[in-house]
Parts: sequence; structure tokens; C-alpha cells
Amino acid sequence: MSESADTENLAELLVSLGCPKSKSAEMSLQLAKRSKQLAKERNQTQTEAMAYLINLMSQGWAAQDKTDAN
Repeated sequence: MSESADTENLAELLVSLGCPKSKSAEMSLQLAKRSKQLAKERNQTQTEAMAYLINLMSQGWAAQDKTDAN
């Protein structure tokens, strides 16, 4: 799979987790870049770093949804 296809898939995943669609493409590029950096810093795979970052982002969107509902 090409990098652009991976980025598009990541953007779709981000939207499904609560990311605004208008920001998903930009955020997917930044997330891919940061996961590479984090993997190197923590001596882990990029997949592990990506999973960690996606989990953090989804928690943030869930918390935002809760405060928006109140």
C-alpha cells in the first residue's frame, strides 16, 4: 500500500474517532510524522507509537464531546 493510501485510511479512521473531517488529512500527516519520531525516541515500532497516539487523540475527542454535551 502506498503512503498516500495509508494517509487516506488514517484520515478516515480519525474521522470515525471524532476528528473534524476538515482537519483529518492534515492531522493524519502530522500523526504519521510524530509516530515515526516517537518510535525512534521510545525504541518501539511505528505501529506501536501510532496506536498510542491514536488512543490519546480518541480520548481527547471523547472528553471534548462530554464537555460539549454539558
